[in-house]
Amino acid sequence: MPDILLLLAGLFLPLFPLSMVFNAVFNRLQHVVLRCILLIGWPHIGLTIIHSTDTVVPTWVIAWGLATSLFYALRMLALRGVGQWNSFLATSMWSILWITTTDANQNMHHLYTFAITAPLLLLAFLSAGLEKRFGAAYTGLYGGLALSIPRFAGVLVVVILAAIATPLFPGFFIMLKLILDTSTTLPAATLALLTVWLLWSWAGVRLLQGLIVGSASQGEATDLNLFSCWGYVIAIIALILSGIYLSGGLL
Repeated sequence: MPDILLLLAGLFLPLFPLSMVFNAVFNRLQHVVLRCILLIGWPHIGLTIIHSTDTVVPTWVIAWGLATSLFYALRMLALRGVGQWNSFLATSMWSILWITTTDANQNMHHLYTFAITAPLLLLAFLSAGLEKRFGAAYTGLYGGLALSIPRFAGVLVVVILAAIATPLFPGFFIMLKLILDTSTTLPAATLALLTVWLLWSWAGVRLLQGLIVGSASQGEATDLNLFSCWGYVIAIIALILSGIYLSGGLL
């Protein structure tokens, strides 16, 4: 792959320090719809660039992607902002996708990407909901959402579980496939993937701990209405069904 195309692809399938561009753009966008458009389109541009050439991605680039993923997974542990947490998780996930470029089925690359990104779209809307209700989406400013807005809290818990690739959601089966595929050819990559997955889970628990548990926040906040709640429920069920469907073709 020519160096210029490699750098361009590394911008959209984030390789540090090029990854800072996506996070800067994401944080500048304030409207949730624009953030979702960015989440959907950004990694697919990188995949399209890679697919435009028939050359094989070098192993050192895959290692660079895994190192980037580890870096952002570690940084997620210290984040308080839900929006930034979301963008860092996206960066960490997309960096792993360099491994999938060794697969000849290019259509599956885009499917993997959309499958792991879908929960982040829901989290973007929930983050906007927190900002609307409390003025900011940060842990430590308020807590006890399970008591003050239980429907919102329940949806938030499940969406974060989906985002960090817990069982039955698409990310779980994709991560499992990547681990199985690299276990014999790239054992170091397998260890890196397991570490990243662990860090995602740890960061997710820390985020939920700062938002869900504890005493109810001061003041009143409007919970999700039934229409919005059912909309999220349907989206979550669709994620679970897509995860089960993917499991048949991935494993």
